[in-house]
Amino acid sequence: MVKKVIIAGAGGRDFHNFLTYFRDNPEYLVVAFTATQIPGIERRRFPASLAGPKYPLGIPIYPEDELPRLIKELGVDEVVLSYSDLTYEELGRFTSKVLAAGASLRLLPPSETYLMTYKPVIAVTAVKTGAGKSTVSRAITKELLSRGLKVVPIRHPMAYGDLEVVVQVFRSEEDLDKYGVTIEEREEYIHYIRLGVPVLAGVDYGRVLIEAERLGDVILWDGGNNDTPFIRFNYMVTVADAMRPGYEISTYPGEVNVRLANAVIVNKVSRARKEDVEKVVRNVKDVNPEAKVVLADMEVFVDKPELVKGRRVAVIEDSPSVTHGGLPYGAGYVAAEKYGVSEVIDPKPYAVGIVRELLQTYPHVGPVIPSVGYNVKHIRDLEMTINNMDVDAVILGTPVDLTKIINIRKPVVRVYWELKVLEGPTISELVDEFLNSSVRR
Repeated sequence: MVKKVIIAGAGGRDFHNFLTYFRDNPEYLVVAFTATQIPGIERRRFPASLAGPKYPLGIPIYPEDELPRLIKELGVDEVVLSYSDLTYEELGRFTSKVLAAGASLRLLPPSETYLMTYKPVIAVTAVKTGAGKSTVSRAITKELLSRGLKVVPIRHPMAYGDLEVVVQVFRSEEDLDKYGVTIEEREEYIHYIRLGVPVLAGVDYGRVLIEAERLGDVILWDGGNNDTPFIRFNYMVTVADAMRPGYEISTYPGEVNVRLANAVIVNKVSRARKEDVEKVVRNVKDVNPEAKVVLADMEVFVDKPELVKGRRVAVIEDSPSVTHGGLPYGAGYVAAEKYGVSEVIDPKPYAVGIVRELLQTYPHVGPVIPSVGYNVKHIRDLEMTINNMDVDAVILGTPVDLTKIINIRKPVVRVYWELKVLEGPTISELVDEFLNSSVRR
């Protein structure tokens, strides 16, 4: 008997799981997707052109809030959880919601949806959004480039726009404009573009991988949130956060990444308590005693320190890290402290629209503005919130130069950060291990 399935996702892993496991599987019929975490990505339809002959009308996408109703009304047998960045408490609550509505819950192991390639693959993942994964990915990319290798990063999908654009190749900022990507996507792609490296993304990662194989010698999988890789890898680096001890063994699928890792980089150690650093290292060794452990920092700099010293500032941070990622602040706030601002102004009294909604939904967020921008209205709300604030300057803790997207009527200071290894193997040594493992394989 064919099982009716709902795939619960957030515009990324959900579509990959469908395409690799469910699309042509005669034992299942996917009757719906649900969407969460990202504002405005529900009420769409997964296109028939990708869904295959069993789905001539495509597949509808609903808000996750409607999941219990959908299970009952559609006679759903199984819900497949296909998104990341969940604590075990959140995973338990989701499980209870599904079971109480009358369906079973399924978690697919990474091995069921791996894509295979003949090119060497190094994967970078994290235990939670905001751990510093992009900083590590950039450091590894620089090291591979220094060895004369053509590196092709494949970024975990952020399928928030046209779902029929199955492969995207970003080589320049003009490409970002061409595809009309969101601010979040720009944050993840821009550092590769600045290195002169093409970065790939899309919806159908089988086709994305074929293009990556054509373009490069080495593939770098740059994970999203704390999701597991889509491609079978030769070597994996997982980034843990010393400022959030315990997440390395209490998040889904963050702990999976720790158990799969060849090396774990414990980041932000200088801002964490010694006992918290030791706790993270102990937890990592308990679940993966074979993994190399690296202690590291993100060194933060600004381009115009004279504009912030002794001044009242607004701080903008990348949205996913300080919303569903659970961080109170990011690199922008760290820079504000380092360069001696007189006060970081709380945006809550000035926030409008989606910015106000996010600050209410995520009360843990500190006196910073999430860089939300999934559509034109969000971008207008962000611009209005910033310009409403009575400040001397604006610190951009996001890697995106927002002045190219919105009109900020205050002096703008941009933040930069680089990985600094303090203890354990260097990035060069990890890359050596990766390349040696690729030869052996």
